[in-house]
Amino acid sequence: MADRPATAPKLMSRRRPRAAHHEQHFNAGDAVRDVIIGMSDGLTVPFALAAGISGAIASSHIVVTAGIAELAAGGISMGLGGYLAARSDVEHYESEQRREYEETEEVPDEERREIETIFTSYGISGAPLTQLVDTVTSNRKSWVEFMMRFELGLEKPDPNKAPLSALRIGGSYVVGGLIPLLPYMLLKTTHQGLIWSAIVTFIALVAFGAVKGQFTGVSIFRSALQTSLIGAVAAGVAFALARLVNGSTPA
Repeated sequence: MADRPATAPKLMSRRRPRAAHHEQHFNAGDAVRDVIIGMSDGLTVPFALAAGISGAIASSHIVVTAGIAELAAGGISMGLGGYLAARSDVEHYESEQRREYEETEEVPDEERREIETIFTSYGISGAPLTQLVDTVTSNRKSWVEFMMRFELGLEKPDPNKAPLSALRIGGSYVVGGLIPLLPYMLLKTTHQGLIWSAIVTFIALVAFGAVKGQFTGVSIFRSALQTSLIGAVAAGVAFALARLVNGSTPA
């Protein structure tokens, strides 16, 4: 009996296993946004104020006093602005929502045509379009939510976030503003305080800009450069104006 040929080894598939697909999208939360708003102004405005006062006054005590007063006023103002902005978002959404409820009751045919227009823009037509429109309009709440999102482009805001937003923005402003003021608190002369405040604040601006770029998806180098340049220009203008008005050199 002839020997049977050896069984050919099974060929392994040359197709490589498909790697898991992970989409990386940045979704900046409200907390991150609030900290960015507060810190960016906190690092820039008090630094510019202190530098400007340093160009006209030789006393570090006066610079620190004015800086702390500005931090208090600025922190409250920024926090209040964040609170009002958050409340405005809620009030605007609720106003538009009431209007949509009224329109779905008073002019339902017009609202249906608006839904058809939205779906048509995605290439849907014929029977599938009719079925989708019927499905959306079968529940009034879902109907209104659809119109809010896809017609008006509005997402429902959290009505309880206003106080937290105010606290985050105001607190971040104060924390950021303390950085340029610390050298004036620790050093004897305004001149020394100005030099070290500029160094420390520049480093903080670069670091903050890089972190902001990481969170927002912008180039880290570009974000750091933009943030530091804005702070440098603001402080330089304030210092030059104070020197020009006062006509004296700081001690």
